[in-house]
Amino acid sequence: MVRKIWDGRANLVELEVDGPTGHVEGLSLRLYNPQSHQWSLNFANVKASTLSVPTIGEFKNGRGEFYDQEPFNGRMILVRNVWSDITANSCRFEQAFSDDGGKTWETNWIAVDTRVK
Repeated sequence: MVRKIWDGRANLVELEVDGPTGHVEGLSLRLYNPQSHQWSLNFANVKASTLSVPTIGEFKNGRGEFYDQEPFNGRMILVRNVWSDITANSCRFEQAFSDDGGKTWETNWIAVDTRVK
């Protein structure tokens, strides 16, 4: 479920899904900065109960790209989130990791979100 807050300058997402790696419960707080025209995507997993490193980016030409660096298996990696195929009622989300500074990417999460009426 996604809820608009602060007159659309932020939104709050509650996520609960089951997949091949198990059950995931999370919360995403997305904040818009009107000066930079960028969003910060902040995620918390119920197991860790802390906010992740914010993923920062923006939307251009119907596509959103967001990046951060975070630890993974003892190394710092680059993380990319891409929002595409955006319509009034759906969008596609893809997350990928890179351990070579963005030369290659390994996609590890794909979701197609559809608005429930």
